[in-house]
Amino acid sequence: MESRETFEGVFKINGRLATENLVHGVRVYDEELIKKDGKEYRTWNPYRSKLAAAILKGMKNMAIKKGSSVLYLGAATGTTCSHVSDIVGREGSLYCVEFSENNMRQLISVCNQRENMFPIFNDARNLEQYAEDVGSVDVLYQDVSARDQPELLMLNGGLLRKGGLAYVAIKSQSISVSKSPRQVYREFFAKVSRTFELIESVEIVPFDRMHMFAVFRKK
Repeated sequence: MESRETFEGVFKINGRLATENLVHGVRVYDEELIKKDGKEYRTWNPYRSKLAAAILKGMKNMAIKKGSSVLYLGAATGTTCSHVSDIVGREGSLYCVEFSENNMRQLISVCNQRENMFPIFNDARNLEQYAEDVGSVDVLYQDVSARDQPELLMLNGGLLRKGGLAYVAIKSQSISVSKSPRQVYREFFAKVSRTFELIESVEIVPFDRMHMFAVFRKK
């Protein structure tokens, strides 16, 4: 069985992306569990996770690592969150913001099995309601379907330390259906440019055709 580490805590096993399972024997979605050299890994589906898609498409900057503190906006049911949880490990912390009640029920179930995941049932626009609980973080991850995605990045970026990286799935159709995706991306970059420097953008076709995965550094 061929295995290699692509980033700290992120592996390729027989050509498939995987993370070492923090909770042995437990699946979060339909991922496969693989045992190798006394460890257990969870395959990471790029069609279910934009971060996995970006890694497979050649993303170069990965700040999520063992011990990182991460604020995750748009945690949904915890698919990508659970892999981030694997990566940051027990020394790290992952604050999961989600406002859908249905998603939150599933997310809480995932968090209850993972001591480094903390569910926050709130809207990402209500930063003042959870900022004190979160504090300063090393990494900001944003995957929300909203017209005001640039504003949400700027608002929550207040919790990101200077020089920290923000990973954003820019959803062009959520922002505007009347503009081309390219125009939406350009306008997004311009809106956040006073606070964030774009250091990388990754096309994630064929895993997703209408989203751009962007990596920013806080100035």
